[in-house]
Amino acid sequence: MADAVFRLENSWEPVEGDPCGRFVFTLVNLSGNAISGFKLAYTSLTRIKDSEEARCENAVFLRRNANFHQYQPADGFVLAPGEGWRFTVAPLWRPARHRTDGAKSAYLTLADGTHVPVSVDDTLLCGRPAEPAPVLMPKGEAKEPFSLLPWPVSANLVAGDTVPVALYPADGATLSDKQALLAVGSLYRRLFQIGHQPFSLVPAHAGKAIRFAEDKSLVAEGFTLSFGEEIVLSYGDAAGRQYGLTALAHLLHGARLDPKTFRFPASGSITDHPRYGWRGCHLDVSRQFYPAADIARLIDIMAWMRLNIFHWHLSDDEAWRLEIKAYPTLTTLGVLRGPDEPMLPQLGNGAEPVGGFYTQEDVKAIVAHAAALHVEIVPEVDIPGHSTAMLVALPELVDGQEAPDSYRSVQGYPNNALNPAIDLTYQVLGKVFDEMVALFPSKLIHIGGDEVAANTWMASPLARKLMEREGIEGTFGLQSYFMKRIQAMLAERGRKLAGWDEVSHGGGVDPDGTLLMAWQKPEVGVELAKQGYDVVMTPGQAYYLDMVQDEAFQEPGASWAGTVPPKHSYTYEAVGEFSEELKPRMRGVQACIWSEHFLNRDYFNHLVFPRLGAIAEAAWTPKDNKDWMRFAAISPLMPKL
Repeated sequence: MADAVFRLENSWEPVEGDPCGRFVFTLVNLSGNAISGFKLAYTSLTRIKDSEEARCENAVFLRRNANFHQYQPADGFVLAPGEGWRFTVAPLWRPARHRTDGAKSAYLTLADGTHVPVSVDDTLLCGRPAEPAPVLMPKGEAKEPFSLLPWPVSANLVAGDTVPVALYPADGATLSDKQALLAVGSLYRRLFQIGHQPFSLVPAHAGKAIRFAEDKSLVAEGFTLSFGEEIVLSYGDAAGRQYGLTALAHLLHGARLDPKTFRFPASGSITDHPRYGWRGCHLDVSRQFYPAADIARLIDIMAWMRLNIFHWHLSDDEAWRLEIKAYPTLTTLGVLRGPDEPMLPQLGNGAEPVGGFYTQEDVKAIVAHAAALHVEIVPEVDIPGHSTAMLVALPELVDGQEAPDSYRSVQGYPNNALNPAIDLTYQVLGKVFDEMVALFPSKLIHIGGDEVAANTWMASPLARKLMEREGIEGTFGLQSYFMKRIQAMLAERGRKLAGWDEVSHGGGVDPDGTLLMAWQKPEVGVELAKQGYDVVMTPGQAYYLDMVQDEAFQEPGASWAGTVPPKHSYTYEAVGEFSEELKPRMRGVQACIWSEHFLNRDYFNHLVFPRLGAIAEAAWTPKDNKDWMRFAAISPLMPKL
């Protein structure tokens, strides 16, 4: 059967009286052999409800684990060559609205136990007519002929008729200035491998000199540029110098690539500094694994757009990606997904096992790479929920008296939270934090804290005993108890706690020095600020880059937070609901890249860009200086992964 070829066609159709509808699957046998006694598994973010509710026509529902589903035909069924097995699946938790809402992967388990890949593509939606792919961006118009993204605080520039061949350091430039020039030139070369290098370390024919001037009166990360016979770059600190050089590289890049639209300044000036101190980009590497080279390139793109915080989501239910030498099973058992592996396939996995993690040497290199570009890495291990992979790797952290399926997360994972009543949990996390502190210089460690199901731990005798002893009420009281202990553990290691907004539940933690990210809806951020927390705004309705960008079914992505077109990400004002009294609590904004839908690089680039650039400009540029049509004209010049 090694050469067998199978195809799974999948579609969604409405059902009268059931707003969630049903899936219709047809498995087609394109091999030369009949098969029987097989099982079909597929992964889908649109999940069937629990087995006792399952309504399947012409199939027997076997099991579901989060996004993993498995079925078999009736006994005695034979699928002949060229024929198809059609069956339906219901009830679903939600209707399918977009082409990525159906099966993402599939495989067969044959009668002899072998696993065979099954080809599957995006789902079709019954009743939706064929329609052209949505136009997400207008052509744009640059009223001022300069390519700068993000746009500065002030730009009073006169366009020149020529473009310098290269920019080079004027006499008197220090070693540090020249090193900064080389660093930004190297960044440009990595991002645009066939681009014309903007900088030279020695005078260039038809080039222009840059005179560097340190100015301590400028704010952190701020700079000014004056254009004339030579360019004067004044900066307040090393980051400001880098950003000034990056702005010059932007100007040259646009003038060279699109000279009909963009020019290089002949005279005038730029005064610039960031709107917010926290200009973040998050990446979930648990659902899908990104090689270290991709992480480094994303950090390069961030630096090009003057984003300065990389929030690295290193663990979740699907995998634990950070090497911890004290617990090697975290990156052996805790990363492997496959039909016969410790964890079942999820989110696009099929017959072949998948894994992947970052060694500590990988992490050290990435942290150094980011630091050289003035990007701070804030690592996250998501606890106490979203911990399936950790519990698979370290089963001694489970209360053996607790029923194994006593609660499920919103994603459908059974019993996926670390138990606050097990002392070993804190011993393990202490060693994990010790190794993280040695790897990551950031004063913040993000500990997740999101999406703990409302009835979590209620069937655990150990948790019940803890609740009685400490006078704790319910799941969120236990979560607060857990978080306070974690906060104290981080403080002992010289670190502050960052988390998602649910960290505030059940009494929360000490707000002093704590940073929470408001993701569920914008008004949550205001409420957190009222409670005394510092807040980063990252609402799914504007800044989650896995969300669909148009209502058309051909548009890929998630839709639970609604439709998020690039213009909305660009124009959304995160600080809008904050009173003047609360605005100091609003530290900045952050894009979040959740990876459930990113099965390949094209999906990533389609969903992340140009919205990442839109958020970068929202993070840097004053509200009154933002211009959607200018952004639309400049964004095609931005690099992609």
